[in-house]
Amino acid sequence: METVFTNARLILDDAVIDGTVTVRDGVIAAVDAGRAHAPSAVDCEGDYLSAGIVDLHTDALEGHFVPRPKVFWPDARAAALAHDGQTVASGITTVFDAICAGGFDQAKAERRELFELMLDAVEGGAGLFRADHLVHLRCEMTDPDLLALVEPALERGTLAFASLMDHTPGARQWRNVDVLRGFLLGIGKEADEAEREIAERTARGRSNVERNFAPLVEMLAATGLVRASHDDTTGEHVRLAREAGCTVSEFPTTREAAAAAREAGLSTIGGAPNVVRGGSHSGGVAMGALAGEGLVDALASDYVPASLLQAAARLHFADGLPLERAMALVTRNPARMAGLADRGRLAEGLRADLLRFRMVEMTPVVRHVTVEGERVF
Repeated sequence: METVFTNARLILDDAVIDGTVTVRDGVIAAVDAGRAHAPSAVDCEGDYLSAGIVDLHTDALEGHFVPRPKVFWPDARAAALAHDGQTVASGITTVFDAICAGGFDQAKAERRELFELMLDAVEGGAGLFRADHLVHLRCEMTDPDLLALVEPALERGTLAFASLMDHTPGARQWRNVDVLRGFLLGIGKEADEAEREIAERTARGRSNVERNFAPLVEMLAATGLVRASHDDTTGEHVRLAREAGCTVSEFPTTREAAAAAREAGLSTIGGAPNVVRGGSHSGGVAMGALAGEGLVDALASDYVPASLLQAAARLHFADGLPLERAMALVTRNPARMAGLADRGRLAEGLRADLLRFRMVEMTPVVRHVTVEGERVF
């Protein structure tokens, strides 16, 4: 089976050209400059054509299982398929669904019940999903039962990425406790309830992170999984990450940490919503500024799947980053960081995971998504 996409603006590794992509049996067979004139060719009408987006961290799956606080969707498969639909509609062809192991505090108690359900749903979606789904295991080191949760999860065939997380108040993302306090009040907590939760989370975090860190690192090292340190804030955090075998610094919260990660040879992931909004919702560094300095290697959707394409568009059309570099942050680079050498680029011999989009003023509009040569959107 062969499909020819022509009259497209191809986003390549080092340039954007007018050209044609030929797909044969799910693989990119040719990438050529100029227009094809075969009657069967798909006219892309001058739209952009890039490799499909690779999202290394999204929490969006959980939102389909719990669409409202304390509201559990009764059909796990249907929830996962709804998430898959949102994924491909955002131009994402490979997604790492971030699932929390631990962190089942008062605010997120339902995650304990969801943990196995979501792992089962991603595993059971094979043959039903349109995007390629893998699991990003969020290892919350503040949880006393973390190791017992992680060990059996490591047997899952969909598990491909793991991150070491510490959400203790006063550390990393929540190093400014006033920001955490404001966040809790903003989601409806009463003042005394918020203070009680901060105190409980602080005590639990301090007692568990140190106890969990070394055995967790040893457990993950035996698997060969790609590992990331989450919310690095200082150079010391980056040093610990490197010693733990991490190759990625995920969502560094300061320029200091991002620069230290670059110096230490770690790749960095920034939040795409941070770029779109122009800053962090929790007081961290602006990722758009770091991208301009070359201190961000990839973007992840975090909590808004559509933000990836929007962020790449903003970095180019508003901030002046060359389009091929902006799109590399959501295609080529994350694929490389995850060890997925068969995708992420418009190049002969790679998977035909393709994204066609056009700009309507400053908004990127997804027109067509292909996964291994099959149209899925």
